[in-house]
Amino acid sequence: MNERNQLMDEKTLRAIIEEVLNEVSAGSAPSKAPMGINGRSGSTPAAGSRTLTVTEVGEAKPGTDPREILIALSPAFGTTMFQTITGIPLADVVREITAGIEEEGLRYRFIRLYRTADVGFIAHEAAKLSGSGIGIGIQSRGTTVIHQKDLPPLSNLELFSQAPLIDLPTFRAIGKNAAKYAKNESPTPVPVKNDQMARPKYQAIAALLHIKETQLLDPRKKTQELRVEVR
Repeated sequence: MNERNQLMDEKTLRAIIEEVLNEVSAGSAPSKAPMGINGRSGSTPAAGSRTLTVTEVGEAKPGTDPREILIALSPAFGTTMFQTITGIPLADVVREITAGIEEEGLRYRFIRLYRTADVGFIAHEAAKLSGSGIGIGIQSRGTTVIHQKDLPPLSNLELFSQAPLIDLPTFRAIGKNAAKYAKNESPTPVPVKNDQMARPKYQAIAALLHIKETQLLDPRKKTQELRVEVR
């Protein structure tokens, strides 16, 4: 993994820091993003050739298809943030997770929560609305959870808490395992990498990204159904 993939690029990080500091010092609401911060759609080129387009299509409803996996995105995913903490394009994250689900012969659907940025609660909401009872929650920085509807919100099937250590093959494996749970299989948990230096190395960046994420919270807004396209 090269240095560019190990850490968010300097230009992007500088822009995030400057924007957060300006908003905090001004004591103002977050600036309106040019691509769908409050409403209905967001689109941006990925780092490569792919483009991620996220469009809200109305209030999310419970699913009825037992072969459906529901993927819940955090507030900033594809609106004001377009890459993980290590610079992986979110377009590629979506592509790998959905590919993993499709490889197991299942379908997927997307929603977005605005009342919380906690990935555990995001994933639990996905599980509750999923036709299969299995949901995946993803934060913009990459933290991911596989959840089941009859588990408590703070429990889960699989937790991937160290976002800097999640790569594209892991995202694909997450999609596959979620689908296997939906088929009532007992898959081997996706291997979780561990690096004691990851937390101190990325802690400041994670804090800034969390601030950007929570600025979009709106407890009055209903969970939204999404149309997500990767081109």
